[in-house]
Amino acid sequence: MYKRVLLKLSGESLGGPSGKGIDENSLNETAVEIAQAVKEGLQVAIVNGGGNIFRGLQGVGRGFERVNGDKMGMLATVINSLGLAMALRDQGIKAEVFTATPMEPIARYYVREAAVKVLEEGGVALIAGGTGNPFFTTDSGAALRALEIGADALLKGTRVDGVYTADPEKDPAAVKYTELTFDKALADHLKVMDQTAFALCEQGDIPIVVFDMTKKGNLTRLLKGEALGTIVHK
Repeated sequence: MYKRVLLKLSGESLGGPSGKGIDENSLNETAVEIAQAVKEGLQVAIVNGGGNIFRGLQGVGRGFERVNGDKMGMLATVINSLGLAMALRDQGIKAEVFTATPMEPIARYYVREAAVKVLEEGGVALIAGGTGNPFFTTDSGAALRALEIGADALLKGTRVDGVYTADPEKDPAAVKYTELTFDKALADHLKVMDQTAFALCEQGDIPIVVFDMTKKGNLTRLLKGEALGTIVHK
């Protein structure tokens, strides 16, 4: 269904049941899912969130200055990416971590052409550090990188199976959408991604697919054309 995708993962998805720190089982299960998709011929770039370690806005509530808090959050995404890269290598997949600001020798400085080359050679490019700027979320970073690398879709792997009219964990009457337009999602204030990320994807005509990444085999099934999750498009 797709040749090249940008997979956006929340930091909490690597934190296991608590959503905190890095859970070895969750890390390895995620790596297995991604490795299977890559072995099927898909080109995968990944943007990780950092909320399992530190989120900039949380720091503001504790007295942190926003710019420095966001820098700490960017570093958290690098830690997650390094961990996932190691887990992917254990699955026999080449994995390179790129960062939005120079961090050699910890990771490679992000250059679009270098990241695309990794994808074309059958590897996974993990692009960390957000956009390299404060006040931008990792959702916005994911949308930006999806546009830069020419992704066919932005896949948002979550712990729910799509977008609902309300929080399904709080409202049993919540109804799941199978597809949405960008305009509908914005008009109904549906929390798919932040508005900057939305605007970038809409302008670049890149669909967003929200799906349950925790269910074994979902990523491969989605990429083979099975209707999973919710797709947001023009």
